[in-house]
Amino acid sequence: MNFKNKIVWVTGASSGIGKALSMALVKQGAKVIISARNIEKLEAIKRVSTNPNKIKILKLDLDDYLNLDKIVGKAIPLFGEIDILINNGGISQRSLAIDTGIEVDTRIFKTNYFGTVALTKAILPYFSARKKGHFVVVTSVVGKIGTPLRSSYAASKHALHGFFDSLRAEVYKNNIQVTLVCPGFVNTNISINALIGDGSKQNTLDKATANGLSPDYFAKRMLRAIAKKKQEVVIGGKLEVLAVYIKRFFPRIIAKMIRKIEVT
Repeated sequence: MNFKNKIVWVTGASSGIGKALSMALVKQGAKVIISARNIEKLEAIKRVSTNPNKIKILKLDLDDYLNLDKIVGKAIPLFGEIDILINNGGISQRSLAIDTGIEVDTRIFKTNYFGTVALTKAILPYFSARKKGHFVVVTSVVGKIGTPLRSSYAASKHALHGFFDSLRAEVYKNNIQVTLVCPGFVNTNISINALIGDGSKQNTLDKATANGLSPDYFAKRMLRAIAKKKQEVVIGGKLEVLAVYIKRFFPRIIAKMIRKIEVT
């Protein structure tokens, strides 16, 4: 898939999709910078990797979005350059809008939108000077179809689509690629770590999430899309993928379907 000797930076790499991506990239011969807040989990990933020498660890807190220029300054020297930034870090939500405090909305946007955009802007001058680079952004099917219990999460993912669609047009002349990846349900801890109305974690695994795609299978399909430099790809079960097309061509039908989703 053309990742041999590529240098890839993966955020949100301590578990789930980010972990699966990192492991798969190393197997394909890439050099990978793995970032998250939990250093212990990152070190565990490096230990079990097929080639630990191809992994560098860099602590990253997306909520600290005003200081990410410094992090980029630490990231580039780790392998001497960076070819691909995979913006995978984020947090989800499981609460009705009426029950969700505005401070929870703010926290979700700090991580999902402002952190991702700030990191992208911090490395953008580097990509522009090199006249090459690739931004990959993990959004969500919910970034295209808002559903109950995810109002703020959906809004943050919709915002990423707006920003990166605009950015793609701006950086095309500099040979910089932008790929938006929209997962459906993937069997990760995303619902366990999702915020509820008071800002605490849900601490339970949703049934739909438990029945979702395996992270390893998802990572394989995602890397194929990145290698092909696709602008956007939806990766999920048949129902999630179908829903995106229904939304595009029959928006009233999908609106009726969404209203029937159980929210209690």
